[in-house]
Amino acid sequence: MALLHRAEIRPTKLELLAGWLPGRDWYQGRPGAELVRVAAYRFDDPAGRVGIETMLVSFGDGPVLQVPLTYRDAPLDGADGWLIGTTDHSVLGRRWVYDGCGDPVYAAALADAVLAATGQAEEHFEVAGKREVRAPSMAIASSGDPGTEVPHLGEHRLVVEGEPTRIVTDPVELAVVRCLAADGTPPTGTGAVLTGSWDGQPTPLPLAYAALR
Repeated sequence: MALLHRAEIRPTKLELLAGWLPGRDWYQGRPGAELVRVAAYRFDDPAGRVGIETMLVSFGDGPVLQVPLTYRDAPLDGADGWLIGTTDHSVLGRRWVYDGCGDPVYAAALADAVLAATGQAEEHFEVAGKREVRAPSMAIASSGDPGTEVPHLGEHRLVVEGEPTRIVTDPVELAVVRCLAADGTPPTGTGAVLTGSWDGQPTPLPLAYAALR
C-alpha cells in the first residue's frame, strides 16, 4: 500500500524531469514541447522508507517515456550519478529523487513485480482522518508466476543506461524499457515480462523484463 499526501512539492516532479530527461542518451521528444504526465504506477518498499513511483511522460506528442523514481529522506550512498534532484515536500520535508534504475530498493521491487507478479501498490489518501483509495491511472500485468520466490538481489553489479536500461545483480538481470513502443524488440534472455496499458493505449506494451541468472 502506498500512502499519499495532499501536499505541495517544489519543484514539482515534472519540473525536475523536464530538466533531466533531455540529457539522457535514450531521450526522445519534440524540442520546446511541454512535458506532460501520461500515467504512473507504484511499488511498495517492504521497509516503508523509500517511495517508489514509475512515471510515464511525454514531451508534447512525442513518444511515451518511462522513468522509475525513488524518493528518499536522505541521500543514497554512492548514487550521486543517479540523482535527478531534490524537492521540498510540504508534509515530508526535503526529498532526494533518484532514477530508480540506480536504486537497489527499486530493483528489488521490480524483480518481485516481474518474476512473482506482485502487481502495483494500492494508493491511499488520508481524508478527514480516513483512508480513501485512489484508482490507478494504468494497469500492469506480468507473465511471471505468482508465489515465485525471488532471491535477494543485494547491490547492483552493473547498470547500463540505454534502451532498455539493464540492471545486473548477482541473481537477477532486469531490463527497463525507456521509450514505450508497440514494435519494441525484447533484449536477449528476456525471461518474464511486465506489461502496462492506460487510457489511449488499450493494448499492453512491454515495460520491463526480468530473468534469473
